[in-house]
Amino acid sequence: MLLAIDGDSLAHRAYHGGPKTRDNAVVGFTNWLATLWQAEAPDGIVVGWDTLTVPTYRHEAFAPYQSGRVFEQSILEQLDLLPDVVRAAGFAVGKADGYEADDFLAAAARTWPGEVRIVTSDRDSFQLVSDRVTILQPTKGVTDLLRIGPAEVRDRYGVDPEQVTDLIALRGDPSDKLPGVPGLGAAGAAALLRKYGTLEDAFKAGRFPAQAKSLRLFRSIATMNRKARLPGLAGQKPTWRKAAALAREWELKQLANRLEELASENAAAKSSDD
Repeated sequence: MLLAIDGDSLAHRAYHGGPKTRDNAVVGFTNWLATLWQAEAPDGIVVGWDTLTVPTYRHEAFAPYQSGRVFEQSILEQLDLLPDVVRAAGFAVGKADGYEADDFLAAAARTWPGEVRIVTSDRDSFQLVSDRVTILQPTKGVTDLLRIGPAEVRDRYGVDPEQVTDLIALRGDPSDKLPGVPGLGAAGAAALLRKYGTLEDAFKAGRFPAQAKSLRLFRSIATMNRKARLPGLAGQKPTWRKAAALAREWELKQLANRLEELASENAAAKSSDD
């Protein structure tokens, strides 16, 4: 089983979940990474990250996309450090100019041959759900996780996972500044998709002729790019002691101690298996 993690999503949860400091996102995210590894026992982990300094094709195609977002300097500095934590722990990092964290999650879901569990608070990721792919949606930290499969997507949205991008295009997405069809809303968009099946079939039936071009654009923006290039995912071996050394270098003593304990526990477990 592969665990695919939305790094930005968890880092922001950690940063905004308590008193903000120069290292609370680093400490919170790293502790959650360790907790997830212990709880889910994956064969591998990949963490996807946004590249905030370079626009994606989404920004270039639609200027209002995600406009108005402003991040505090402290979280930006910590986001720069966190991929190094993931690498030090022995796991894969997905990050490249022009791509968002979501794209690496989509690529992982496409390329990994077995079960994939995706950890993210972003509901756009529901488009990736299948019999093989489950969303783990944090509710309190990462100790409580809602497990979202195809049935849960249908219960929440009234459509199948493969219809989610059409739904987003029609209903809009305020967080990404996608306007959708004025007055339609989530319930109306879901009802329309249950009737026609797809956005394209709705167009063929004569719906929204003046908005077809913009709706296709919104759908493309909402669609995660499954072709994002990933590092190798197979054969991972956690290196918690190396991550502990990095934490100690950053003067995060309590975090370093936890990671060293995890390394010792992992080594003991392997010895008993042998």
